[in-house]
Amino acid sequence: MTGDPRAISMTVNGREVTLTVEPRVSLADALRQDLGLTGTHVGCEHGVCGSCTVLVDGTAVRSCLLFAVQAEGTAVETVEGLARGSALHPLQEAFRRHHALQCGFCTPGVLMTLVELLRADPCPTEAAVRDALSGNLCRCTGYQPIVAAALDAATVLAAEAAP
Repeated sequence: MTGDPRAISMTVNGREVTLTVEPRVSLADALRQDLGLTGTHVGCEHGVCGSCTVLVDGTAVRSCLLFAVQAEGTAVETVEGLARGSALHPLQEAFRRHHALQCGFCTPGVLMTLVELLRADPCPTEAAVRDALSGNLCRCTGYQPIVAAALDAATVLAAEAAP
């Protein structure tokens, strides 16, 4: 049996949205199916792989484990919201430069995890990057290009922030 659909409102990538969802619908499914934001990938559906990671009020969460109704009134950021107009986010550019993606399935979750890290720690160590990535599974890159891209992006972001 399903629950009564409920209207929820949230800000997604800076845009106010209202959705009607059943209480059992995950945030990942609402983002993908109701809003067409298919960059949020669903892999394991158990919160293990990290491919569904989005930011909710600035904190990285597994959107497959969060019900959409729990996101009521929050600010949600997805990989689609990273680009600055037509320009890629510095982290996305660094991924391109360092060939930090291959199949790309894990990439959105990895990017969102690293965005949270770089906001909290603008100059992370390699160990801090690896620790942040410990909840994201990638079967293609061996992680070294991802770590290099994160450290490169931190340098670019620090230069942008300097007066």
